Amino acid sequence: MTAQILLASGNAKKLAELRRVVEAAGITGLEVLGLGDVAPYPEPVEDGATFEENALIKARKAVEMTGLPSLADDSGLAVDALNGMPGVLSARWSGGKGDAANNELLLAQLGDVPDGRRGAAFVSVCALALPRGEETVVRGEWRGTILRDPRGVNGFGYDPLFIPDDEMAAGRSSAELPAEQKDALSHRGKALAQLVPALRKLADRG
Repeated sequence: MTAQILLASGNAKKLAELRRVVEAAGITGLEVLGLGDVAPYPEPVEDGATFEENALIKARKAVEMTGLPSLADDSGLAVDALNGMPGVLSARWSGGKGDAANNELLLAQLGDVPDGRRGAAFVSVCALALPRGEETVVRGEWRGTILRDPRGVNGFGYDPLFIPDDEMAAGRSSAELPAEQKDALSHRGKALAQLVPALRKLADRG
């Protein structure tokens, strides 16, 4: 019998990423579902002050509404010169106007910041909640620098403005990396990798 896990996100790219992680880890017998695969339910209010709190809010709501083991991610960009902002407000930084507006606002706010002080980190916290009440929370970070102009068309969010430390020599932004390479390096990839043992156990239970 195949086990199921729900990714409590409507983001198709996050769903594809989790499926790639499961496949790359050689986990069989685990079907990864997205919100489009279950009956619609009201989105919870993400009013937590931290990534950890918001990830748990979403994972717990998904378990409550579907009865399925559920995984939720809360992620964002923490910019050193902005004292860690936009942080948990990353997706809503421009007032909900979308990725392009968020990027434009961030560039404007960092306009006078010199290249040597444009450090930042992508942060991802993944929370796995099981119907029996077990919870696992993991955190991944990806350090880099904020560019002055967007580059690349892959990824989403602030990817075009973020050049990872891993790619500084090559000069490639997060939005210029192939999906598989980004999975291995990224904040979400690092967090999901920590969940592989729990996902394997879930699959084994069937």
